[in-house]
Amino acid sequence: MNDQTPQPGLTERAIDTVTDASRSGAEISAALVGAVTRLTEALNRARRPHRPLGILAAATREAPLSALLLAVLLGVAIGRRRQGVRQR
Repeated sequence: MNDQTPQPGLTERAIDTVTDASRSGAEISAALVGAVTRLTEALNRARRPHRPLGILAAATREAPLSALLLAVLLGVAIGRRRQGVRQR
């Protein structure tokens, strides 16, 4: 008698690989959906009145050009700061 179990063929191995990949894909998809849900909830909380994003949104609605100028100046300041760090 032969005590060895037969080795799976190429077809069985391919099916197992696809099944494992499908499970991994489903797990990744579920994790991504959970992360997006948590991020959406956090953004919705931050957009409420008297919260940082709520205040920023109100200021932007009241003075869009001023907000744009402030955003550009902030971007330039951050860009220069990062450029200075890279040169060291």
